[in-house]
Amino acid sequence: MTVAKPIIVLGIFNADAVYRASRQPKIGETIMGQDFRLEPGGKGSNQAVAAAKAAGPGNAVHIITRLGRDDFAKMARSVWQDAGVIPEVKEDPESHTGSAFIFIEAATGNNAIIVAAGAGARISPDDLQARADLIRGAGVFITQLEQPLEAARTGLRLARQAGVTTILNPAPAAELDDDLLALCDFITPNESEAELLTDIPVTDIDSAARAADALLSRGVGAVVVTLGANGVLYRDRRTQLHIPVISAGPVVETTGAGDAFNGGFAVALSEGMEIGAALRFGNATAGLSVTRAGAAAAMADRAQIDAVLR
Repeated sequence: MTVAKPIIVLGIFNADAVYRASRQPKIGETIMGQDFRLEPGGKGSNQAVAAAKAAGPGNAVHIITRLGRDDFAKMARSVWQDAGVIPEVKEDPESHTGSAFIFIEAATGNNAIIVAAGAGARISPDDLQARADLIRGAGVFITQLEQPLEAARTGLRLARQAGVTTILNPAPAAELDDDLLALCDFITPNESEAELLTDIPVTDIDSAARAADALLSRGVGAVVVTLGANGVLYRDRRTQLHIPVISAGPVVETTGAGDAFNGGFAVALSEGMEIGAALRFGNATAGLSVTRAGAAAAMADRAQIDAVLR
């Protein structure tokens, strides 16, 4: 195991309140639910947990975010402490820690979600500037799109100016300008995110490659399209690789699989793995996560990832 430069994650934490019931209640109606879970979420937090567990002892993973001063903030700090994530938090007493209501229809598994990002929606470029030295000293900087776009842009720019490897996971899907895309050494959309960014429906390897070419033409360094059960498609200006999924057992829940991939991929890049090995490491991290329930709780440690790869 290599001791690498730190990984810096910019993103939000949400406390996810997950309710399972036969249907959604109508306005003014109360119905009985079948199940409830309160669990840690937020793509940035999930990716930081995945990276910290995949990196192992002696490797630093930091998360830059905002929390309120409430019980959900205590939950976030506990989750990070258990995983070995180093919090770089601005406490925001004027807001609340992010939370999400998630309704799951029992018969189908379909969901409906309300997100109240709270303090996470107030992450600002100044929060990144305040940690500019930390970012400049990193090996990898990774962000998503759950916090304000200008905060992501500032972090990517600070990292790029210092020669730090940058990863953008463009989720949730949003329109992005070419200036921001040019700050990304790697962009990691899934099929629907790739389609939104390129107007190319992604249904197979060939269409994923066409979407990747469209993103490369807009200035991205390399594209990794995550394809669910079809693995990942990597494309840069010289190379194309298709890396199949790595099965680690029966699939229990796919929540957080994309976050697991991104966290594992960031670790592999920070350790200097060549691209094929880095993609396989990310796939192994994701493959283990889907064998367990939950998102942060499902992230695998380094020994488990290494065992699957062997």
